[in-house]
Amino acid sequence: MILGLESSCDESAVSLLNLEGEVKGEWVHSQITKHAEYGGVVPDLAVGEHLENFFPLLEFAQEKLSIPKGIDSIAVTCGPGLVGCLGIGISIAKTLSLRWGVPLHGVNHLRGHAFSPFMALGATSSIDWSMYLPHLGLLASGGNTLLFKIDENRQIEVIARTVDDAVGEALDKGAKLLGIAYPGAAELEKYAVGGDEEVYRFPRSIADKNDLRFSFSGLKTSLLYTLQKMNKEELDCRFEDLCASYQKAAIDQLVKMTEQVLSFENYKSFGLSGGVANNQKLRGEMKEVCERKGLPFLPTAKKHTGDNASMIAYCTLVDQKGLWSNSNQRLSFNPSLKISDLEKDSLKFTK
Repeated sequence: MILGLESSCDESAVSLLNLEGEVKGEWVHSQITKHAEYGGVVPDLAVGEHLENFFPLLEFAQEKLSIPKGIDSIAVTCGPGLVGCLGIGISIAKTLSLRWGVPLHGVNHLRGHAFSPFMALGATSSIDWSMYLPHLGLLASGGNTLLFKIDENRQIEVIARTVDDAVGEALDKGAKLLGIAYPGAAELEKYAVGGDEEVYRFPRSIADKNDLRFSFSGLKTSLLYTLQKMNKEELDCRFEDLCASYQKAAIDQLVKMTEQVLSFENYKSFGLSGGVANNQKLRGEMKEVCERKGLPFLPTAKKHTGDNASMIAYCTLVDQKGLWSNSNQRLSFNPSLKISDLEKDSLKFTK
């Protein structure tokens, strides 16, 4: 059994996976209501919440499966994320590792998202990787927007990333401009269902083939200028149309870029992960793209699109090359860790 711990931002999460990658139990404490009044995550508050809630989550896990009996290893997020939050998770993981006498592995949070679409395929021993690799993945969240390739050796190469806001950040900021409380992206999606997405033509940043990148800052600025020209009566009348049109512009950029990259190489599957992967319109449009291309569509299960410990534990089974060692208690956190960063490269750099 693998115990997974996740604390990179405002979710305290614990998970138990067996060695076949099957989730046997998972527990999450969300801090959204605590941070909502501030309009965003407050790092110091997040650290305090982790300290208060991690131990009750571990008690739930202990009650369900009588841990530490049966625990073979521990997996913990070591970056990227908020410094204090990462530190809490690693401190708890190291303590448990020493106390129980089991190995500890550091996991790159972004790689957890990258491999999370494969969790739905079932037991790791039954996955025929040759059917799905090379794989194109889209990680769309509040902090990251990445298109990446997982090759036949399960190595990750970034193909395109955002140069300013992440798509989730753009959706939250747009929601805030529209008067929707934090975190606004999910509520904006609800309003968008009843709107006409063709009423407002917000800009889409479409990159050149030789300079692939996402950009969402212009989208937010365009919405601001549109709202400044509207009176309250117009805003009330067109509110749902604004939500629908804004959301469509953000999703269109993700879809068009994905279609463009899929045309460059013979990928065998496409995966969608990250918090924005919860958006039903995005899931639907990506599914249609894959159907046109004849590709397996692997969307991360909705309960695992946000920050969670199950994907962290899962990485110890499918992404051994991406793990970070705790040999001689050396595991630490890296708040700016990139998806392609590997420990061996980091060690070479520091010598």
